Amino acid sequence: MGQVLHGSATTAEAVRRAIQNSQESLRALSARYGINQKTVAKWKKRASVTDLPTGPRRPRSTVLSVEDEAAIVAFRRHT
Repeated sequence: MGQVLHGSATTAEAVRRAIQNSQESLRALSARYGINQKTVAKWKKRASVTDLPTGPRRPRSTVLSVEDEAAIVAFRRHT
């Protein structure tokens, strides 16, 4: 099926694995793969090649309480 990357991903798992297994300098690796040296350093220090989850740790509810909904409706009618 293939690998799913998030919108800001600059590397695939194969490139990350190559970075982790390489003994070249950060500068040489960033030039080879066309990515920032900070990105190379980040993948060098990580133990795995999978992306960490992004977004909120605890998702908030998007459902309004009855009181909140009533306050919003009253405000809309007033303005």
